[in-house]
Amino acid sequence: MITSFIVWIIVGALAGWIASMIMKTDAQMGAFANITVGIVGALIGGWVVSLFGVDVVDGAFRFESLLTAILGSVILLAILKAVRGGRVA
Repeated sequence: MITSFIVWIIVGALAGWIASMIMKTDAQMGAFANITVGIVGALIGGWVVSLFGVDVVDGAFRFESLLTAILGSVILLAILKAVRGGRVA
């Protein structure tokens, strides 16, 4: 249980950070925001890829899971930028 929680935080931080670099919002975001964006992005990404019949969740860390989290994080940051007029934080 604790290990899963730690993996969620690490993958969330990594996915959120990569997505913030892609969306050029890294200077506006801190570590907590990157983790939050990454975890929420993983949920969004999982939902999006499930619409195409892809299942990347199997309880283990895989590269596909990280890519899914990055995809969802980029989508989340794009939505936040659109709503807030270019600012994320």
